[in-house]
Amino acid sequence: MPRLFLPLVLLLSASTVGQNNVDTIIQRSVAANNRDWEAAAEFDCLEQDQVKGGSETYQDMMILGSPYERLVAVNEKPLTSAGEADQRRKLDDVISERKKESAQKRMERITKYEAERKRDHSLMGELVKAFDFKLLGEQRLNGYDVYVLQAKPRPSYQPPDMETRVLTGMQGRLWIDKNTFQWVKVEAQVTRPVSIAGFLARVEPGTHFELDKTPVSADVWLPRHFSMRSRAKILFLFHHHGQEDDTYFDYHKARTSSADVSTSAH
Repeated sequence: MPRLFLPLVLLLSASTVGQNNVDTIIQRSVAANNRDWEAAAEFDCLEQDQVKGGSETYQDMMILGSPYERLVAVNEKPLTSAGEADQRRKLDDVISERKKESAQKRMERITKYEAERKRDHSLMGELVKAFDFKLLGEQRLNGYDVYVLQAKPRPSYQPPDMETRVLTGMQGRLWIDKNTFQWVKVEAQVTRPVSIAGFLARVEPGTHFELDKTPVSADVWLPRHFSMRSRAKILFLFHHHGQEDDTYFDYHKARTSSADVSTSAH
């Protein structure tokens, strides 16, 4: 989906850069993220999710306009022959089903996927409106020279919908590559309760997000690692705690034809 977080302790140099320069850094970083968002659907990858008792690794692939996840390993061990055959059958069924679907059904499937992408992207676009940014200094991180910026809620910000309300209760920090203006790392956490979902739920302090990105081509960066620890109250009575930890690797250009998909899947 694209997300902000509050920092770990860092040693940062003092900064005398003016606000105009900070605004330029943010604007150029948003432009870089927009390019990444446009290109994301062009790449397949492997995704390892931490689950109860271990991990599950999936092959994330585009099939005729929308994504599909194929399980390829459990606890970093390849599937058994029977497990691999079962996953292959499921994939063949999906490919066959999508090849046979009507033009209307295909359009509905792809439209739903694009709507989800646009929702995540619009939330990212709200970050510039929702926060005031301050340059804390410069640093070396993951092999990159980066600007380090602090983000605090802008008092005048008016969220356009329920999904963006959570931004009003968050603070964060961004590490932005000085050469490409890509987000090398982003951290954020909820610092005060925020009601969402039609006021039926509330995101609580303790909710924390972290995102690391990596270059996958000359000018495109995509997620390398995403983690989230969430705390919420449902109907303001029931506590809900959730956790997510996903790693992405082996990015490569997605196959574009159904024949390519069938061949690469096997």
